[in-house]
Amino acid sequence: MELLEGTRARVITTGSGQACTVERWRLPPGTREGDVLVDGRLDPERTEHLRREVARKRAALAVPLPPGLDL
Repeated sequence: MELLEGTRARVITTGSGQACTVERWRLPPGTREGDVLVDGRLDPERTEHLRREVARKRAALAVPLPPGLDL
């Protein structure tokens, strides 16, 4: 699940990386952006794995600040 807007959602198919738009009522209740769906059901284990992977990649891309510099 990439993006939820109004009555529609943008879903990205793993493997192909292609995005498609679906009606939100077709998604499981409580689906949020970033959730992984498998066969129309929320997969909490894969969702958590994806969240950890994204956090790890963001941390690797972060620019360290010199000591004493606050933003």
